[in-house]
Amino acid sequence: MKKIVVILILVFMFGCEEIINEQNITNDTLNLLAPSENVILNTGATIIFNWEALNGATDYQFQIAKPNFASASQILKDTLIQRTDFMIDSLPVNNYEWRVMALNSAYETVYTTNGFVVVEP
Repeated sequence: MKKIVVILILVFMFGCEEIINEQNITNDTLNLLAPSENVILNTGATIIFNWEALNGATDYQFQIAKPNFASASQILKDTLIQRTDFMIDSLPVNNYEWRVMALNSAYETVYTTNGFVVVEP
């Protein structure tokens, strides 16, 4: 019985090692770079979304909603990526919001959100 308890303790300790060593990023905030809040973009243009890397983050949850997340008629993109940019070929005329959340194996930040508008050139 003692052997089983020792084995269980060792498995638990080594299984939790990654969580114990993971940086707590829950109080950190992402800095969204572009498109900035309330920017006006032309339809047909490639849109590159950029944000600053967050120390301790391994992944980023990227989302775009139309017209916004509070009253979304459509979530256009919802993807987990490991870089600090995302590209979309073009979006039709409308209001949009985009947001990003940083994650690691144990923690996540809250979403940081920017709104933008796509118009005819």
